[in-house]
Amino acid sequence: MILKSRRTFLATAAAGTALLAMPNIVKAHNDGRRLSFHNWHTEERLNATYWAGGRYDTGALREIDDLLRDFRTGEVHPIDRKLLDLLNDLRVALRSDSTFGVISGYRSPKTNAALRQNGNGVAKKSYHMKGQAIDIAMTGVSLGAVHRAALDLKAGGVGRYSQFVHVDTGPVRTW
Repeated sequence: MILKSRRTFLATAAAGTALLAMPNIVKAHNDGRRLSFHNWHTEERLNATYWAGGRYDTGALREIDDLLRDFRTGEVHPIDRKLLDLLNDLRVALRSDSTFGVISGYRSPKTNAALRQNGNGVAKKSYHMKGQAIDIAMTGVSLGAVHRAALDLKAGGVGRYSQFVHVDTGPVRTW
């Protein structure tokens, strides 16, 4: 390719540099998506490749749904695939293969109401009840780093608490 001007050369160089500087999220989405979980309440662990070869693995998704069930009631609910992709993007952005420690995944309406009644600052229409939210910590990664990386993704709600970070696939917001 012959560049016709200095301006064209500089614009092309800037675009190439920007592409090289981007996190490797696109590559991670194309090569496969893998997540590792440790449910702090049930002590269950799971390492699952939930997407590979251009499609979601329904068996792995069922295993994830089960691990992220409401541990109080045992109720299982489908977890939003966008939430899983958000966690994968978070893992890639942090350049970490760490396990996600799960404090809360799916939460049944009954559990959510009980937690609200106890005054735990639980939202009445929590995204946990839709399978669109998770409260996490990452082994060997500071909460501050997880929080900053989640904010940088601008992919939904992000809240920081004393022992975990909340992420969801709702509107972009923070607390």
